[in-house]
Amino acid sequence: MKRTIRTTALTVGALVAALGLPAGAAQADGTAPRVDLRTLIVSDGGPATDAIAAELDTAGTPYTEVDLTQSGRPVIDAGFLADTVDGRPRAKFQAVVLPNDNPFPAGSAEMTALAAYESAYGIPQVDAYTYARPEAGLQYPTAGGYSGSIDGVRAEVTAAGKAGPFGYLDGAVPFEDNSPTVGESYAYLSHPAAGADFTPYVEAPIPGRSTRGSLVGEYRHDGRRELVVTFVYNQYQQQFRLLARGIVEWMTGGVHLGATRNYFAVHVDDVFAADDRWDSRLNCTPGDVDCPVGEGTPDPIRMSPADVDHATAWEREHGLTLDLVYNGAGSVDQRSDNNGVDALADRLIADRDDFRWVNHTYTHAFLGCQQDVTVVPWKCDTNADGSTKWVSRKDISDEIALNRVWGQSAGLPLQNDELVTGEHSGLRILPQQPDDNPNLALALADNGVAWLASDNSRDPAQRQVGPATTVSRYPMNVFYNAGRSDEQVDEYNWIYTSRAQGGSGICEDNPATTTCLPAPLDTATGYADHIVPLETRIALGHVLAGDPKPHFIHQSNLAEDRIAYPILDGVLDGYHALFADDTPLVNLRMKDIGAELKRRAAWQSAVRAGQVTAYRVGGTVTVSAPGGVAVTATMPVGTTLGGGSFGTAYAGAVSGWTSSAGRPLTLTVPSSAPATAATPGSAAHGPVTAPAPGTRIPAGVSRPVATS
Repeated sequence: MKRTIRTTALTVGALVAALGLPAGAAQADGTAPRVDLRTLIVSDGGPATDAIAAELDTAGTPYTEVDLTQSGRPVIDAGFLADTVDGRPRAKFQAVVLPNDNPFPAGSAEMTALAAYESAYGIPQVDAYTYARPEAGLQYPTAGGYSGSIDGVRAEVTAAGKAGPFGYLDGAVPFEDNSPTVGESYAYLSHPAAGADFTPYVEAPIPGRSTRGSLVGEYRHDGRRELVVTFVYNQYQQQFRLLARGIVEWMTGGVHLGATRNYFAVHVDDVFAADDRWDSRLNCTPGDVDCPVGEGTPDPIRMSPADVDHATAWEREHGLTLDLVYNGAGSVDQRSDNNGVDALADRLIADRDDFRWVNHTYTHAFLGCQQDVTVVPWKCDTNADGSTKWVSRKDISDEIALNRVWGQSAGLPLQNDELVTGEHSGLRILPQQPDDNPNLALALADNGVAWLASDNSRDPAQRQVGPATTVSRYPMNVFYNAGRSDEQVDEYNWIYTSRAQGGSGICEDNPATTTCLPAPLDTATGYADHIVPLETRIALGHVLAGDPKPHFIHQSNLAEDRIAYPILDGVLDGYHALFADDTPLVNLRMKDIGAELKRRAAWQSAVRAGQVTAYRVGGTVTVSAPGGVAVTATMPVGTTLGGGSFGTAYAGAVSGWTSSAGRPLTLTVPSSAPATAATPGSAAHGPVTAPAPGTRIPAGVSRPVATS
């Protein structure tokens, strides 16, 4: 039942005075209030507020979370929200995120305090997931709207959304439909309520009708602004990932600490070498350590000059540079076996400036422990005393240095401080080698290596290995030992089907990390129908999450059937269909990715430790951070720093990193940018009506949660 409270007639001034908000001082001397660049997230433990918090964490945007489910939590009152600093009224939060339009019990003083605070300081409120109802500016869904699943629906950004916070999108917002048996997206689609000042930003078609209903829109009322979101989501779903940037830009007015961009880099390992081929009869790879010694006949896969031509044409068409991770011995062996001829190397070297190049060691030797490959799986050799036999410092150093010299003699444009070891060897690998080879760090120092690749599936966190910082890479599930799609599917079936279905049973033995296929894939169609869409979705998910880590495949995947390209095409074509031209993919080389990750980690650590403060007074933003920590922020176009320009353009804003040198930074926001706060008590916002607390969802209407 709808409930109201008796304070609805209070004006802004009366409510502000009743709550003790500092309106008087600002009105008396005309002083603009200070607004701290921090968001208040009021959580109910649901996925929607968690998703917004995760977005702020990724960007490095400060927030304070109040969990309504926790006893002993802070009480949200006037003193919690605002105070006075050096005689100037201060709003402690530039935005408020609630789990819905009013999560408090009927008659809640906390909701009353929030409403007064938002109106007094012009602070926007995000309703992370709410029922469509007049109190949120919308008709009930029963009045010509819809409540239910919108799996697979194509929503659209409206003209107002494109002109406003979602201008970085091309228009389409497709909702995931990854499983026919799992409900993934529940929504309330509705029209603005009669007389409501409501502007839809994202709409979807109402089933069975010719009209569209709002999924995201802005509701202005009682001197307040709410972003009303009426679909449930979690932080991993594509629809949220597409809209997350706009939600943050709306609630911060485009002025906030932290920044996100969308990245994609592809490393191609083993270039110049040949990769062993999967044997569909033996279910192993002759020549590699998963096949018993002497079993099968190696039939290696190696690119051809035509494959190089295809790669360079593909780069030009898609505007993306591949990183070729090379082993010089592969070409030396080829020339030795073919009277000095290596047409592949000749073509790659001729086209060397079309690619970026990374040292992958000379022979692709395993650089961890000395391997005993007489058993499957292999194990580390041991000394007489039981200690591990390690590959020596000299052998590791020779692998690095020889490959560098070979690449330099071929004129490859190298960055000598980057290294990808064969199989990421030298680094720990479970279960056989739980520790790094102690000689690895020494050899890295011998060769000036500052950036060392690691496998994100087993070593995801950036860490130091001697002088080098790791750069985790995402392995794409396109196998190194497959040059043809049927080989890929056959091995895929071996890994991902049960023993009863003819598979290895790995998926049965590791249910926490691996899911068995319901049935083996058809070797003729399974690659295009199952593997390509799945791997495309996974990789595109990394891109949309603002994750700069590179993905890696192997040169074999660019040969023969060229099986990597359908996935890469899916990522790039999918991205360009979703984003406007001012929001391009950022394609960095390995060391620049490493530097970005390292800056982010330092910044996020400082933010979490409370060592970063920032506030806005009028058009001036002041940021303080510890010395040695680079500052990142997102600002409107035209923002200046110390009289010079700030940042670079991206997604309709400017963002970037700058050194604070331990001193406060002062940024000037252009006068055309929207203000984030009004003078407390300003009549410009009109009277405030305390919201109607209480239950917002009629009896019998469920509120589903998003699934992962």
